Amino acid sequence: MVIRAIDGLNEFVGRVVAILAFVFAAIIIYDVVLRYVFNEPTRWAFDVSKQLFGFYFVLLGGYALRHGAHVRVDILTERLGRGGQRIADLLGYAIFFFPFAWVFLTRSWEFAARSWAQGEVTYGAIQMPVYPLKMAMCVAAGLLLVQGIAEVLKVILDRQEGSE
Repeated sequence: MVIRAIDGLNEFVGRVVAILAFVFAAIIIYDVVLRYVFNEPTRWAFDVSKQLFGFYFVLLGGYALRHGAHVRVDILTERLGRGGQRIADLLGYAIFFFPFAWVFLTRSWEFAARSWAQGEVTYGAIQMPVYPLKMAMCVAAGLLLVQGIAEVLKVILDRQEGSE
């Protein structure tokens, strides 16, 4: 039930955030048309599309982990049996993933809280608030961390994707 809830959360976030790709693509096309067809470039499109891409990029980490889209070094584990692969996966999560995810979560929280307290804005043509993107980093770190927990539970329970 915990695995299903975490997988479902990251699946939902991934599908919602994927819509942002269409939004920032539309903004870029709009800006290009205004710039090259009407010779009237926008002052805001670059900053807005850059921030939307930032949301898109960071918030899809948990979704990518859920679907096995992160880089793996299978060349080292492909010759191991299923038990050896499970042990290698557990060690990989314990040694590399969880320390990284914890540092990402704690540092991004400090980063976002400082930005929020300062009311940080961009320095570009328009001054957009930066703290929503920095808060998204913290949310993304949390989503990645809980998805890692779900993946470890899958390894421990010897569950393959889709075998729930």
